[in-house]
Parts: sequence; C-alpha cells; structure tokens
Amino acid sequence: MKRIRITVRPDLDRSPQFLAYLLDSPDVVEARAVDWNRGATATSTHLYAIDGDGETFVDLATDTAGVESVTHTATEGSVSYAILELRDEDVPIFGGSARAIDRAGLVVRRPLVYRDGRITGHIIGDPDILQATIDETPTAVDVQIDEIRQFPGRRADPSSALSERQREALETALELGYYDTPRGATHEDVADELGCAPNTASQHLQKGEAKLVRAGLDADDITL
Repeated sequence: MKRIRITVRPDLDRSPQFLAYLLDSPDVVEARAVDWNRGATATSTHLYAIDGDGETFVDLATDTAGVESVTHTATEGSVSYAILELRDEDVPIFGGSARAIDRAGLVVRRPLVYRDGRITGHIIGDPDILQATIDETPTAVDVQIDEIRQFPGRRADPSSALSERQREALETALELGYYDTPRGATHEDVADELGCAPNTASQHLQKGEAKLVRAGLDADDITL
C-alpha cells in the first residue's frame, strides 16, 4: 500500500468563482477542504475552513449556478467555516473530479489544502489505480503526482526517534509548563528536575524538538 502526495491545479478561468477565490485571492491565506460527502444523490456537501475573508466566499458561492445552499460560521480568530451544498452535474469541475476518485482501491486523506493556485493532498492506495483516476479527471484540472511512499511510514510513531534522555527532558518540560502559553517554566527549571546543567537540558530539548518536527512533517497522519 502506498501513500501518494498529489498537487491539483484547476484552470482558474474554467473554475467557479468561489473556487478560484479560495485558490488565488490575496484575501485568503489558506483554505482547506475539511470533509465532503456525495451520498447517494446528485447533491454533494463540502465543508471548508477558510483563513481569510469568508464572507466574500459565501457571496460568490451563493451566486454560482448549481450551488443550493451555503452556511457560514465565523469564529473569534481568522478562520471561519462554510458548508456548501451543490449539484455535481451543474458544477462539472466538482462532479467530474468526484466521479474520478470515487472508486475502489483509493482513499483520499482529509483535509485538502488550497493555496497559491493549487490543491495539495494525500491519497492512500495503488499508484496504478491513481493513474487511471488522473486519466479520467476533467480537462480543466491538472493533477501531478509529487511523491510515492510506503504506507505506513517507518516513523508511524514520531516519538520513536527520541533518545531516552531527550524523551525525559521533553516530558519533564511538558509537566512543568515549559510549553504553556505563557511559559510556566524555564530551561533552568527543567535542568533542576533532570539534575543536569541548564545548557545540557537546553540541548536535550532542542534536539528532541527537532526530531519530533522532522518526524511529524513526514508522518502519515494529516490534521487540520
């Protein structure tokens, strides 16, 4: 079984305005297709997280033929959420793409990331089936395979890369509140608990953090 990273570049001139807005507007830092559901009907439902101006997305989607409803929920932060219901046959770039990937042998991992004119994501399955899927995607969508790796990866547990001392330092720092905001502890506090010099505690933490970041970026789990 393979994990395949893909990049999708829709033709913005042939895309509905709300999709082009998510992909290419300076008012959107990033958007994510958090989840979607086609069900057994011709209407599909899509949940988006939008870091930016969600109100404009709602206006554009509402004015799009084939979109049946848009529900928008703002938050205290910059990210808002929108649920979009649309008729696949009236929005071909959605319907055609959905039909292409809706097949045995593939699982699309959520979320898909929308940024800088492209959509990026991961698919788990057979590369040959994915290639057949790509061959059937709408002409308005360009799909590129960026990377193919074994699934699950060798580091399914990111903490497995840590030495015992690094793990001890990180666990101690976490318990003391070193990673709280604001910080509840210092390097010196961690060093006192570990019984070592502050500089040594700092090195354990830095090396352990670096290993977790590298392993986390290469992990199979994809979270919003």
